[in-house]
Amino acid sequence: MSDLSPDIQDKLDAAAFRRLVSHLQNRPDVQNIDLMVLADFCRNCLGNWYHEAAEAEGITLTKEEARERIYGMPYADWKSNHQKEATPEQMAAFEARRKAKSET
Repeated sequence: MSDLSPDIQDKLDAAAFRRLVSHLQNRPDVQNIDLMVLADFCRNCLGNWYHEAAEAEGITLTKEEARERIYGMPYADWKSNHQKEATPEQMAAFEARRKAKSET
């Protein structure tokens, strides 16, 4: 992969990111807590990373605007339409993941 120019690598990275965002927008059944347990990141993490990237480039973007880019709608709308209360099992898995992470 070292033969890719930085410009081409950025284009490929951006395309993969857009596909990930689209995939997550089309899978509202996948809850953020499930993503956190399985992958240690969620849509909110992506929104935060997007926000931080904008700041690093000197671009003014609120956290809500960054989240809207990731969710495809205002976060409050996504939350009211798609977010379910975490089950006791999900919370237990999340806590176990967090505890295991802090021990490493």
